[in-house]
Amino acid sequence: MQRRSFLLGALAGVPAVALTPAEAAEPVSVLYAGSLLSLMEKGIGPAFDARGEGAFVGYAGGSGALANQIRDGLRRAEVFISASPKLNDTLGAGHGDRVRWYIEFARSPLMIGYDPRSRFAADLKARPWYEVLQQPGIRIGRTDPVLDPKGALTVQMLQRAEAAYRLPGLASRVLGAPDNPQQVRPEESLVGRLQSGQVDVGFFYATETADLHIPAIALPPDIVVAAHYTVTILRDAPNPAGAERFVAFLLGPAGRAIQRRHGLDMVGPTLTGDAAALPDLLRLFLAPGK
Repeated sequence: MQRRSFLLGALAGVPAVALTPAEAAEPVSVLYAGSLLSLMEKGIGPAFDARGEGAFVGYAGGSGALANQIRDGLRRAEVFISASPKLNDTLGAGHGDRVRWYIEFARSPLMIGYDPRSRFAADLKARPWYEVLQQPGIRIGRTDPVLDPKGALTVQMLQRAEAAYRLPGLASRVLGAPDNPQQVRPEESLVGRLQSGQVDVGFFYATETADLHIPAIALPPDIVVAAHYTVTILRDAPNPAGAERFVAFLLGPAGRAIQRRHGLDMVGPTLTGDAAALPDLLRLFLAPGK
């Protein structure tokens, strides 16, 4: 797919749009990756509402599960924010044609977060993480690699660690089967399980550990993997105008400042897909000549 670069801060010169009270109160439904729960519900959502350009209505879940629900017609929304660019392709031509373009706007590396009250916390500070995660009795939490990009990245990172540290079988010793029911939890509940002491250690994005002050172990460059966050407006969005205003806010200076405060790494933004289908308001981000 064709990719285009965006100009940061382009929205600073966008003229204000006069909205009727009904338009300003119209809901904008956003399906988003569960790892962005705090960002969306405590940052982006309230800030967008305060602008009077729509009413944010968010729903968090594993990105893969949300994509499946969109494709199967189980959920309708204006905006889809995923932690994996390739999930947009599962909603494109030949798969319901609900996504014709998407914009990557941020990234967040995978980290190992742990409960500071856990009996394994001291070992995690003093010993290699891959040794501690193999200890008997340690309770590990992760997401489903089929339904959530974070779960897939967890498996990928362990496989990289096998090669980097020359430890054949490390992934299976730490994780068990890919769908190990003793470890796999819904993305939207995994943080709560760690904070409540139900698991000792889990795999999280840096935005989650920074935002929620979870002690974490950063992974070295040769094995680290990251979420690539993308946003799109679904083709059958009930409120496309409100969706355009929401995405414009997300990608604009105020939205990006909020994202930084919540621990996201800014990228691009870059467009992938049908540039002709991009709404006019969002074209203001496109760099001249690109």
